[in-house]
Amino acid sequence: MKKRTFAAKALNFYNALEFTNKLPHGVKIMNPYKEPETQGYLKEFLGKFFADNVGRVAVFGINPGRFGSGITGITFTDPVALAQFCGIPNNLPQVRERSSEFIYEFINHWGGPEKFYRDFFLTAASPLGFTRNGINFNYYDDRLLFKLVKPFIIESIKAHFDFSIRPETAIILGTGKNQKALTKINQEFGFFKKVYAVEHPRFIMQYRRKKLKEYIKRYRDVFSQAMK
Repeated sequence: MKKRTFAAKALNFYNALEFTNKLPHGVKIMNPYKEPETQGYLKEFLGKFFADNVGRVAVFGINPGRFGSGITGITFTDPVALAQFCGIPNNLPQVRERSSEFIYEFINHWGGPEKFYRDFFLTAASPLGFTRNGINFNYYDDRLLFKLVKPFIIESIKAHFDFSIRPETAIILGTGKNQKALTKINQEFGFFKKVYAVEHPRFIMQYRRKKLKEYIKRYRDVFSQAMK
């Protein structure tokens, strides 16, 4: 029997995502995978870059944002990047997200999407996003929300190993609360032997944009270490 590919297993995971816990007052779930159009773009993306069973290093962001994977369903990939860099034309609102801008700048320095996605899988601590009062809300921004979401995060990480994620190393994007939360979870469950962390792309683009080249080099150094 033919072995299911990384793409097929990942697609099944995302399309089946559900968050059933009651959320804190004013917090809403963001699940782009319920949209048929998004499902189509995700399937095309995964089929283009992950139609194999190659082991990849997992790279964990925080959770989807409204203008990136909250639209496309593809982590750190806004609709412009999806078309311009991934070669997947789409009818989504052509907006840019700061994090996506940095990530694809780095991906191009790595050698382009085909090379990068053969080595890494971009994902998120929480594969579903959250909003409060219509703006992005991170899973760790509220103590109660984190308590409710933590089991979902743990099960999500476990599911990633079925894709062919490598257990030796992982990378966390965000050297603050995301690193703290995921490091504790990793210490508790022993998912990865070694975990690296780099500054979050949004932080870089919002507060350190003048040092973009320095951060690209830092990312390259850390991502190269994670591949060893």
